[in-house]
Amino acid sequence: MSAYDIVLAGAVGLLGIGLYGLLITRNLIKIVMVLQLLVKGAVLALMLAGQVSGQVGIGQSLAATVIVADTMVAVVALAIAIQIRRRFNTMDTVEVSTLKG
Repeated sequence: MSAYDIVLAGAVGLLGIGLYGLLITRNLIKIVMVLQLLVKGAVLALMLAGQVSGQVGIGQSLAATVIVADTMVAVVALAIAIQIRRRFNTMDTVEVSTLKG
């Protein structure tokens, strides 16, 4: 088993755990954490693709761009989750989606 296979298995594992987590969780904070796992799997796959194609610099720059954008999205999502908790006193997506007004 080569190093590429190990990295690919890690990326697929992170993506699988992330997708499974999205399916089973209803807490807003946990959803943000699971989305972070998904993005880290995608970043790992980008780095592997850059390494395999021989263009390591492009893979690294794409990964850095994705990490920066993902961090901004996570900060905004957590701020929204905190505001939902303050306003509705719950973090459950099902209870929040049934509210009207």
